[in-house]
Amino acid sequence: MRQVLLIIDVQSTFSPPEWLVDGVRALSAMIPTIASVQLHDEQVTPFERQLGWHPAAEDESLVEADKVFIKHGYRQTAETIEYIRALGVERVLVCGLQTETCVLAAGFALFDAGLMPTLITDLTVGSSLDRSGKMGIALWKHHFGNVITRAQVLAERGD
Repeated sequence: MRQVLLIIDVQSTFSPPEWLVDGVRALSAMIPTIASVQLHDEQVTPFERQLGWHPAAEDESLVEADKVFIKHGYRQTAETIEYIRALGVERVLVCGLQTETCVLAAGFALFDAGLMPTLITDLTVGSSLDRSGKMGIALWKHHFGNVITRAQVLAERGD
């Protein structure tokens, strides 16, 4: 199956757990990989004004990727979606931080673009509201249906 890994906001700003970074790194070494990094630009997304906090203005992905896209809010950029669409993949494996916000927003963007978003449930961490990610995983299953574990991805590849 032609697929790509989309890593959502695994960056210093959000203090990802080491197990997540290690797991995503191991998988990204085997599959074409795209990463998003969320940066702050108050002119684009009013985090400070509306929420009283904001991500860093400068940061980078903690996982090496074939292509990195910068975003300034919860959703993926049109450029990211078009890049993925141009790859002609059958499935987009999604992992990363903030399962019920930024990861879920990526799922909606991918779904609306006619792609097949598939959440890697053991390579995601929820926001401070639900660090387990269970709420986001349940929302993902409800809206998109497609979930998988890292072990299942490896088994499909024969690894």
